[in-house]
Amino acid sequence: MSRRFWTESERDEVRRRYPHERTADIARDLNRSAGAVLGEASSMGLRKTPEFMRDIHGAHLKNAGVGSRFQKNHATWNKGKTGYTGNHPNTKRTQFKAGRSPQEARNYQPIGSLRIGSDGILQRKISDDQDINPARRWRSVHRIVWEEVHGPMPRGYIVVFKPGMDTTDPQLITIDRVELINRAELMRRNTRHNLPEEIKELIILKTRITRAINRRFKHEAQH
Repeated sequence: MSRRFWTESERDEVRRRYPHERTADIARDLNRSAGAVLGEASSMGLRKTPEFMRDIHGAHLKNAGVGSRFQKNHATWNKGKTGYTGNHPNTKRTQFKAGRSPQEARNYQPIGSLRIGSDGILQRKISDDQDINPARRWRSVHRIVWEEVHGPMPRGYIVVFKPGMDTTDPQLITIDRVELINRAELMRRNTRHNLPEEIKELIILKTRITRAINRRFKHEAQH
């Protein structure tokens, strides 16, 4: 399959829309993948505006659960009523049904809960669906942050922290700390951890030079 080069009109579209629109929406309109749009925007030095980042990312942790918190002096909806507790369809959907172990009941955590996974990554619970593997009911917070800005993670890629910027503090997991890479790059990065520091620095330098050369060739091919 031949490579599809970017036209100047497409680049103008990315330049005009990328700073203040979701990457996934731009990709859909241009019939390209989100990863392709992200890569082209990066090669042009484009960044999301602070206003966009504040609207998309700023509220998802700071204001999580604010609307559903109990307010002082506020009467509960079922005060004085009998037979309501646990009968609403949404309540029944997430109740512990027959067959679930007492241990599962004791360890239950609601959607939105945070935990540290076995790999040391902060995760958030996103589902109570009993038909899926328990591990899939949780998703890494840094992936959630990336997808809120760029849309669903493309197949064959993974969202990771930029080197030296990993954290388990939810307030510090922001879009500028994470990036999308393919699995080949992930393997290379994981391999580097076992190398001497001077070799790691050479590999990083080589990667930067290679990327700069590729961007130069791409620019010359388009013009």
